[in-house]
Amino acid sequence: MRAPSLSRITPLLIPTAAVLAALVVIWAIGPLGIVLVLAPLLVPRLRHRILGGARDLVGWRSTGTGVVVVAALAGLVLLLPDGLLPIPPGIGALTTPSYVGHPATARPISGVELPQHPFLARNGANNMHNDAGASDAYTWAGPRGSEPSVKTAWYGIEECATLAFDRHERLIALCGDVNSANLHIIDPDSMRKLDSFALPARPKVEGTKPWENLCGGAYFYLDAQDRAVVATSDRRVLTFTTSDSDGEAQLAKVETLDLSTEIPDGDCLIALLPDWDGRIWFESQGGLVGVFSPDTGQVRVHDLGEELVNSFSVDETGGVYIVSAEAFYRFEADPKGAPRVAWRTTYDRGVKHKPGQLSQGSGTTPTVVDERLVAITDNADDRMNVVFHDRETGKVVCKAPVFESGRSATENSLVTVDGGVIVENNYGYTGPQRVMLGRASEPGIARVNVNGDDCEVAWTSDVVAPTSVPKVSLETGLLYVYAKRPNLWGVNAWYFTGINARTGKTVFSVRTGLGTLFNNHYAAVTIAPDGSAFIATLAGMVRVRDRS
Repeated sequence: MRAPSLSRITPLLIPTAAVLAALVVIWAIGPLGIVLVLAPLLVPRLRHRILGGARDLVGWRSTGTGVVVVAALAGLVLLLPDGLLPIPPGIGALTTPSYVGHPATARPISGVELPQHPFLARNGANNMHNDAGASDAYTWAGPRGSEPSVKTAWYGIEECATLAFDRHERLIALCGDVNSANLHIIDPDSMRKLDSFALPARPKVEGTKPWENLCGGAYFYLDAQDRAVVATSDRRVLTFTTSDSDGEAQLAKVETLDLSTEIPDGDCLIALLPDWDGRIWFESQGGLVGVFSPDTGQVRVHDLGEELVNSFSVDETGGVYIVSAEAFYRFEADPKGAPRVAWRTTYDRGVKHKPGQLSQGSGTTPTVVDERLVAITDNADDRMNVVFHDRETGKVVCKAPVFESGRSATENSLVTVDGGVIVENNYGYTGPQRVMLGRASEPGIARVNVNGDDCEVAWTSDVVAPTSVPKVSLETGLLYVYAKRPNLWGVNAWYFTGINARTGKTVFSVRTGLGTLFNNHYAAVTIAPDGSAFIATLAGMVRVRDRS
């Protein structure tokens, strides 16, 4: 058989090389690379040569081969266990830095008291906001940015909104997509799922975007017996053990509390927590606040008639702090165990639903700051305020406006630090599409200090953290956020960022990935007891860990 002549091979080599070169350019510089790749088509001679060669290159055989390859890859992804593959990377690797800054020197924060709840797992490991008071603070160290390594695990299109850690330091994760919800046990090293339990499907809520639906997919807690207590979309509370008799990962449903009689059809459970006496408090989106007493089996409910979209906090004095879209409350249990309003304080809820929030009202879970104060944010039109209240009376002690005029909002909890709190700006984030093509939401992270009955902004950072649920390590003195830099090349680069909690200066940022699949979309930064940081994304999990 005679070998193909060079004259027949050359026309195929040119478009092949052009395609490969185009892919390299797009991978390297991002979406703007597509413009550069298509630019030669504006020249008639080049256009004729490229398109003509492409027609010769793409025949029926190559098309068939491509279909087979795509089908094989799709089948491989479906058959492989979740977490075995990394999250598919995006484009723009050479136009965004992989690391900025330097390793931090640990400067521990003292003076923050975090009472251990007797009915919850250890502080830092029991719910999205770390503890009963929603401090978002850890007593152990997080990454210092010392030769950080990044590992990712792909779970398809599934985000794990809340993470906790059992006694074996395995991740207990409440995850879901726009329709389904699942409880998983995840190995922290391999990041693969060890066991799973399918929860009731998430209902479609008219007038609510899928990514704003909080019904049965945002909050759960780990109790003192290492059991996951989960609010489901069908108005039940399910309790799961997380280990078998040998300590191996296993989810087994052991208790069911049906609240469908107390919570009407069309409403849904949002969050739940035990108080210091072991009663389980819960809230619904429609404004119901309820208490279940395990000793008697009775459920009692109080109807606020006001929308609830945030979790709540509890303290050692019996206080349960709940913020609605209209007012801030302290609840207590009366002698019969029924919910009773101890005080109600209105706040400035503004006149509109700001972009970046789930309702026209406060976007924060109330944070117990110290023995005297509890804090929230309001929704004032010009500039949002961080507002400190007296825990006993509800009286406003002081408030401080934060961020730029007309560009301030938050949908995340405040972070407790010595003598104050830290707040993140989420203004402008209306969904994953809002931060595509190199765009970002409004910048801003601020620290507000309290001195007696006065409070003031200590510092403001221009870091952009669209929805990160920030956390602080009291051991390292670093605030951790999940940041996104605006990029003129149209590249979506996401960064795990450490900020000095005392000064507000950024210490380091490590790129975790490129593209929309790395968007955390309101999932929290979570620091493991071994010092690793976990961030759930729209497609799986990211882990950042110091090598040294």
